[in-house]
Amino acid sequence: MSFAESIYFYLAVAIVPLLGLFLYWSGKRRHNLVNRLGNPDLIARLSANVNWRGRRWQAGLWLATAALLLFVLARPQWGEEVRTVEREGVQVMVALDISESMLAEDIKPNRLSRAKLEIADLMTRLGGDEVGLVLFSGASFIQFPLTSDYATARSFLDDARPNVISKPGTNIGDAVRTAMSGFDENSAAQRVIVLITDGEAHDAEALATVEQAAEEGVIFYTIGFGSLEGVPIPDTDVYGNVVGFKQNRAGEVVLSRLDETTLREIAQIGNGHYYHASAGGSELDALVDELNRMQKGEMGTQMEVQKIERFQIFLALALALATLAYLIPERLAGSTGSRTQRLTSRLAPSLGLFR
Repeated sequence: MSFAESIYFYLAVAIVPLLGLFLYWSGKRRHNLVNRLGNPDLIARLSANVNWRGRRWQAGLWLATAALLLFVLARPQWGEEVRTVEREGVQVMVALDISESMLAEDIKPNRLSRAKLEIADLMTRLGGDEVGLVLFSGASFIQFPLTSDYATARSFLDDARPNVISKPGTNIGDAVRTAMSGFDENSAAQRVIVLITDGEAHDAEALATVEQAAEEGVIFYTIGFGSLEGVPIPDTDVYGNVVGFKQNRAGEVVLSRLDETTLREIAQIGNGHYYHASAGGSELDALVDELNRMQKGEMGTQMEVQKIERFQIFLALALALATLAYLIPERLAGSTGSRTQRLTSRLAPSLGLFR
């Protein structure tokens, strides 16, 4: 047996025994208070028709009902069944810049590592949406196609490094064309390209390519990584160790700056939004909200193995025990002809509070 909401199971384990001990202590305390009121024989006669055993049973039944209701909230499950699930979502192609400028450390640990963490976080929050990944610098290729298998996708994401593409530069136009080729043209789902880069584009046709894609209904979101002031680009050896900083032919250290102007233009042309990567990741919250408001299209069907919910059994038992507790009489049936019995019928309910 397993629980979909295990917190309620732990609450049952912790609270129900304590509640049982409280009821036992409360009963003993009431009994001691009654014994202090007067003659035990007189008290016994006055409360002769009170159903003390029934009240103990009531307390036990209410306690069991509370435990069963907590089990219901915990949603116990056992057994499995195979179900056909219809999937709906948005097609999201993420284009990740892996050029050497993305190794700049104005965002810790560096721009690229932080961008990969955001993409991984995005995949955990997409729900039924399909996501694909394009890696680009001077050239581009699809690292993995559209998929809803986020666990496998994250393993491919780990391999995104500058050295997987030998051609240097930042060719955003080529990345957009590659991302467009990854969409499923037969799906009615909204198509989205999320461009993650520092914006230092080296191709003049980037905006024209974005405009053409936007005319075909693709929406663009851009996330800029880096600082406006500019920072040096680390130079690494074959083992990934930093051995200095990139220099131009004149021997000057090259500074990499975030080009927000280009990224804002791309987002504007593509009917989307530009976000500056922040330490708290608020841009990811805004992006997910945007994606959730988009038109969802059918992503096909898939077979899923799901655990069978069994809370109905415990709910039925809880209702049965609660009904049984309610039906237990407060007083015992019997003759009420004598003066003592009439007095008992009047005083017993009050005495029962102190028993």
